[in-house]
Amino acid sequence: MSKLKAPKLSYNAEQLRGDVFGGLTAAVVMLPLSLAFGVASGLGAIAGLYGAIAVGLLASISGGSRTQISGPTAPLSVAMSVVVIDYAGEDPAKALAIVAFAGIIQILLGALRLGSYVAYTPYPVVSGFTSAVGVIIVVVQLVPFLGSDVALGGVSASIRSLPDAIASVETGALVLGVLTIVVCMFWPRRLRRMLPPSVAALLIGTLASVLWFDDVDVIGHVPSGLPEFAMPEFGWGDLAGALAPAVTLALLGSINSLLTAMVADSMTRDQHQPNRELIGVGFANIAAAFFGAVPGAGATSATVANVKAGGRSRVSGVLCALVLLALVLGLGSYAELIPHAVLAGILIKIGFDIIDWQYLTRVRRVQLDQYGVMVLTLGLSMVADLVVAVGAGLIAAAMTAARQFERFELDTVVSTPLLDMTFLNAPDESDGDVAGGGLPSYDLDGPDPFAARTGLLSLRGTYTAASSIKLLKSITTDVAEHEVVIFDFTDTRYMDDSAAYMVGHLVDVAVEGGANCIVMGIEASQAASIRELNVLRSVPVEHFVADLDEARVVARRLLDEPGGCDGS
Repeated sequence: MSKLKAPKLSYNAEQLRGDVFGGLTAAVVMLPLSLAFGVASGLGAIAGLYGAIAVGLLASISGGSRTQISGPTAPLSVAMSVVVIDYAGEDPAKALAIVAFAGIIQILLGALRLGSYVAYTPYPVVSGFTSAVGVIIVVVQLVPFLGSDVALGGVSASIRSLPDAIASVETGALVLGVLTIVVCMFWPRRLRRMLPPSVAALLIGTLASVLWFDDVDVIGHVPSGLPEFAMPEFGWGDLAGALAPAVTLALLGSINSLLTAMVADSMTRDQHQPNRELIGVGFANIAAAFFGAVPGAGATSATVANVKAGGRSRVSGVLCALVLLALVLGLGSYAELIPHAVLAGILIKIGFDIIDWQYLTRVRRVQLDQYGVMVLTLGLSMVADLVVAVGAGLIAAAMTAARQFERFELDTVVSTPLLDMTFLNAPDESDGDVAGGGLPSYDLDGPDPFAARTGLLSLRGTYTAASSIKLLKSITTDVAEHEVVIFDFTDTRYMDDSAAYMVGHLVDVAVEGGANCIVMGIEASQAASIRELNVLRSVPVEHFVADLDEARVVARRLLDEPGGCDGS
């Protein structure tokens, strides 16, 4: 009896080294971003760090991507600021209850296996969404960049506050903000591997503030140590009001995480598990709510930094969270000195980089309808809700795609008139061998030798709702020109319910016009909806044939004895 060998562990010292470098690099990237996103969310800088720790740790352990780094992100910080002000009335407990509700929704999305559908999001929608987030961040942070307090209420409130902020600009804050952006933009490339530009800008800006501009607004008191466990306040009466913002957070976080996971996959040639990712990040956001943290999702910049530094397993994500935790335990007194203008400068640079300039500047090279989808998503994100904008963008993208599919699908519809003298006089299996090799003699009715009383309608390829209406309009005229119509489904690859019902309606039109219908190749085709929906019930069973030879026999009989498909 052979002994079972223990499986060999594939993890080795070199992979550990890569994960250590990846985790440390990601932690350095996440430190200033989590502080900035915490402030932008309305929950505070330390809540951003707590979010990077809680979400980063739990999502790395239980999520569906091995290399993704999770934490507060730009889209969620923008959405969270709206939740805090508009839905929670600036009550952190109610806002965190909505975060927990959003985590539950994410778990449900993963359990229902809806994660894979995010991969079908068209690029114009993704581009419009990401560009909108970038624009929102830039506009909202312009006010603290000039030295005034953040305007509560999103983009519209920030725009209304800009004239006053410009009139009362603080020179020190403006200098620090500009210095921060300059460092982010021009930090030497050879130093970026050791010290990312955002971290360098944070350190240099804070140092400049301490030395020369000590009168600017700073973060202020930041608690150190572990967060306190607190139960979010949530009553059943708040359920209806919490549903919309919770869905917004859940969808934004899910899209953010899965798109970032796709970016990580493209770099590592790995494949993430989308449904597990949603469940993992859902649990992580529920935990974040109980520790007063900002909700999180896949952080693209930190994930890319992790992969480039060598991170290839969940160890790097766990290490990143633990490094941030160690920093939190002794960081409070130092973080208090960080000026708001410095964080605003970092966020403005991030927002500027998030905007999809490559797509925005290609207006003359892309299809106008696709560009319109991007503009619609971008515009609605600015004036309405981000989820509403994404939903409207998806609908518009589906409509523009339907127009393209309509043309392609109709190109595969072939209507062929069959001349009586060739089609009806051609031999078939029932004729047997013809003496002398000639054609069987068929008595053609009518004086016109070029009559085509039979039409062949070949439905080749794929047919969906996109082409169903035009399918009816374009073929009805051809059907009316023949006494016998052969509907050929032999090469039909797919037909959805909408197209199937339209074909059934087309047959009914043919019947009402006095045409006789023959259905060919339906059993061998992949048009399952035609059979399952029974849309051809008006066609007699004896008119269903397998090939053209059988169709010829039925056509001859119908032309000799009219009254086929209506049963008369």
